[in-house]
Amino acid sequence: MGNKTSPRDAAALRIRKMTYAAMFLSIAMVLPLIILQIPEIGKMLSPMHIPVLLCGFMCGWPWGLAVGLIAPPLRSVIFGMPAMFPEAVAMAFELAAYGAVSGLLYRMLPRRKWAVYASLLAAMIIGRLVWGLVRLFLAGGSGSAFTAAMFLGGAVTGAVPGIIMHIVLIPVLVMLMEREGLVLGRPAPESGKERRKAAEEKN
Repeated sequence: MGNKTSPRDAAALRIRKMTYAAMFLSIAMVLPLIILQIPEIGKMLSPMHIPVLLCGFMCGWPWGLAVGLIAPPLRSVIFGMPAMFPEAVAMAFELAAYGAVSGLLYRMLPRRKWAVYASLLAAMIIGRLVWGLVRLFLAGGSGSAFTAAMFLGGAVTGAVPGIIMHIVLIPVLVMLMEREGLVLGRPAPESGKERRKAAEEKN
């Protein structure tokens, strides 16, 4: 008989995921208030992307998608930034892709360090492509223009500091959460000492 999760454990896990997702959503509301105070590069650091990515890694793709989809329009309503149209609408789809792809690939790929980076990079690429497609669609509907140069400026050139920070910071945080067993729905990896002890007992 395999290991089965009891209904009580499943319910407890859902509550933990909901609680953590609410925490990441709160961070997405507050973190830009701090990061955007940095002169010149604050906006380029893309602070809302950080909690959404972490939510995907930590809670799984449905929660990462939900937090990413809700955060930009909610922040637009509460703080007036980003502007609802087209910025918050396009960001909602972009961050939903971030949270969904990071959470999905992280659980599909082998449990290796490179898999964390692969999941992150795929989420960043797909999220930016989604953002560009949504901006193109919205521009077509409003009769305005959205050119390739505008896409490159918004998704790549103007986001270089944020891209670098995310690649450096996110994997470190995810691996720390892995080590502490904070990734929900996924057991903490065994340490080298535990693996050696298990091998000795098996032999």
